[in-house]
Amino acid sequence: VQLKESGGGSVQAGTSLVLSCELSGGIFSSYAMGWFRQAPGKEREFVATINWIGNGKEVSDSVKDRFTISRDNDKNTLYLQMNTLRPQDTAVYSCAARPSYSSTYFYTHSDDYDFWGQGTQVTVSS
Repeated sequence: VQLKESGGGSVQAGTSLVLSCELSGGIFSSYAMGWFRQAPGKEREFVATINWIGNGKEVSDSVKDRFTISRDNDKNTLYLQMNTLRPQDTAVYSCAARPSYSSTYFYTHSDDYDFWGQGTQVTVSS
């Protein structure tokens, strides 16, 4: 299984970005998916997760009102819509996958995941 993120970049505070993560080499709809981020000098942080079918999600309190996770199983792609970006959102954002058909359990720890993308840089300037 390979994961490839795209959509990062350098933006001004208050603007929006959409990150994408495409999965190949596996059946996308059999994986729970997650987004994590890591800022310089900090530990990796959970951002959001979504179940295999896309009808259940959990989002970190730090981004809850601004970020939305979604997936398109027909396109093998995971998304992270990020609105009203802040300088503190600056980080490398990585997607992750783990096999799961649970609709009610949400994986919020990086150790829960088996596969990772290389990450995409998001830089927000004030």
